[in-house]
Amino acid sequence: MSQQQIQVLVVDDSAVVRGLIARALETDPAITVAGTAMHGEAALTWMRKHPVDVVILDVEMPVMDGLTALGCIQSEFPRVKVIMASALTQEGAETTVKALALGAADCIAKPVSNSTADSISQLLEELAPLVKALGRHTPERSHARSTRVASHRNSDHHAAPLAVVIGTSTGGPNALTSLLTALPTDFPLPILIVQHMPPTFTPMLAKHLGQDTGRPCIEAIDGGLIERGHTYVAPGDYHLFVDKQEDHMVTRLNQGPKEHYCRPSVNPLFESAAEWYRKSLLAVMLTGMGDDGIEGTRKIVASGGQVIAQDEESSVVWGMPGAVVNENLAQSVLPLEEIASAILELTTAEIGRR
Repeated sequence: MSQQQIQVLVVDDSAVVRGLIARALETDPAITVAGTAMHGEAALTWMRKHPVDVVILDVEMPVMDGLTALGCIQSEFPRVKVIMASALTQEGAETTVKALALGAADCIAKPVSNSTADSISQLLEELAPLVKALGRHTPERSHARSTRVASHRNSDHHAAPLAVVIGTSTGGPNALTSLLTALPTDFPLPILIVQHMPPTFTPMLAKHLGQDTGRPCIEAIDGGLIERGHTYVAPGDYHLFVDKQEDHMVTRLNQGPKEHYCRPSVNPLFESAAEWYRKSLLAVMLTGMGDDGIEGTRKIVASGGQVIAQDEESSVVWGMPGAVVNENLAQSVLPLEEIASAILELTTAEIGRR
C-alpha cells in the first residue's frame, strides 16, 4: 500500500505566489496542495473543515497576519507543522525569527512573481524535502528514545567543559530559545551555535536570543574573541570555526564549499572546536533535518568531548540528532526540556571533581 500523501495548505495574499508554491510542490508525488487561502482567517476557516499536515504561511497579510495566524494554528491544531514564507527584508526577517522562536518549524524565502524556472526548481529542491520531513514526523510517546547517562560516565576521560557548541536546523530557533533561557543568566561558558538559516535572518536570531536570555549574544565575526558567558551565532552563508590566536580562542569565518548542502554547516564548528578544546568540549545536537554535523560529532567523541542529543519525541525533525544517536555517539539522549539541567549537571559535576 502506498504512503498517504502529505496534505499542504498554502496561505498568501498573492495569488501568483500561491500558484508558484503550489506548482513547485505538486511536482512531488508524495505531496498534494489540498487548499490555498489569502490570509490567516481564511486559513483557519479552511482548516476547520479539512485535514492538513503542513501549512506554508506568509508573514505579511491583510485581515490576519502570519504571526497571529501561527498562534491560532498552534492553539487549535497543535500537530500541524507551519513553515513561514518570508520576504528577504529586515522587517520580514525580524517577524519570521519571532515566529520561529514561537514554534514555527522552519522558514523559506518567499518566491516573487517574476521567479525564473531555475528559482522555482531551487524552491522545489528546498521545500519538498522539508514538507515531507515535517509531514511524516509523528513519533509515538511509547517509542521515545530518551536516556539519561550519569554525569560520572567516563569521568576519567573528560575534563571540565570550557565551551558548548550547538548544531541545529529545522525547529532550531524555538529549541534554542527554550534551551538557552533555561540556563542561568550567569552561565559561565561560551556557547557557539550553527543554525541553518539565510543571512538575512541570523542577525535577528542573535538579537532575539540575547534579549531572551539576558546574556550577550552576537553574530560571530572573523577574528572575534571567544569570551566566557557570551553566545555566538554563525552568520548565514558563512562557516564558523574555532581557532587559537596567541593565548585566546577566537572565531573564524569563511565561505568554503557547502557541506551537506549547508553553509553554515555544523561540521566546521564541531571539528575545529574539538581540535582546540578536545576533552573540555560539550556538544549539543538539536532538532534538524538531514545529518549535518555527524563528522564533527565523531571528531568530538574521538577527542574525548561529551555529546548530548535531543530525543525523537521532542524534535521537530529527528534527522541530525537521530544520526548522532544511531551511531552511538551521544552520552545522553534527552527531551529538550531536560537538556539545560544536563548541561549544568555535567558542568558542575566535572568542575567539582577537579
